[in-house]
Amino acid sequence: MKEFKQFDIVSDYSDHYFASSNLSLFGKKKDCFTNANCSVLKRIMQEWKILENNLPETIYVRVYDQRMDLLRAVIVGAAGTPYHDGLFFFDFSFPPDYPNSPPNAHYHAHGMRLNPNLLSNGKVCLSLLNTWIGEKEARWNPRSSTILQVLVSLQGLVLNRKPFYNEPGRPIFPNEKLSRSYNNKIFLLSCKTMLVLLKKPPKSFEGFVHQHFCTRANFILQACKEYMEGRAIVGYYRDYGSHSSSAIEDSAEFKAQMVKLYPGAA
Repeated sequence: MKEFKQFDIVSDYSDHYFASSNLSLFGKKKDCFTNANCSVLKRIMQEWKILENNLPETIYVRVYDQRMDLLRAVIVGAAGTPYHDGLFFFDFSFPPDYPNSPPNAHYHAHGMRLNPNLLSNGKVCLSLLNTWIGEKEARWNPRSSTILQVLVSLQGLVLNRKPFYNEPGRPIFPNEKLSRSYNNKIFLLSCKTMLVLLKKPPKSFEGFVHQHFCTRANFILQACKEYMEGRAIVGYYRDYGSHSSSAIEDSAEFKAQMVKLYPGAA
């Protein structure tokens, strides 16, 4: 199969969440997204180059030749997290005063809330986007912040090992039982998201979605089986086996939901 580039410029933005945004600005004399002399366009092109040369290996980006104000990215869920092997899509639009204002972001949630920072309506709550509480240093800085930093923050700070603690007001002292229960729920939702993506992958990522799940299908299904049978903690299954020699106590509801998703594991 043809290699899927980490960064590429494509044409079809028809299913992009922000496809109708900024349209009133296009074609005007001071159009900031097509005028080569506009500082906004220059900054966006600089960021394209940054993305092309510096993307982590598990983040893929598509930008659009006819709509330079739009961007789509997918983050592959990292091993050791309840998001492992999942695909998490985000749509972005650059505002007309970029970079004075941060990009607008939308997560492809499909009605599911997989994280305290990713709402079921697609809202992305992140300090760097000025949509989440945080110290001044963590908020958007027009002089130094970039879309690459946003993507890396989503990967490392949001889609992490213990997302239960992302929610403000969670217990100060670690509560591993609650955290593990939350991870179980997240993994179930991640699996449901996989099924949605397989049925209708986002445009320009069809080949990537197909290739990813063809490559990782056996691992994902085996992980489901190990988690359901209590031989591994969610997020900790590896190709060479589980990390537990004794059965792990998980709720009957979790196991029942796993059976619904993967009847063959029962």
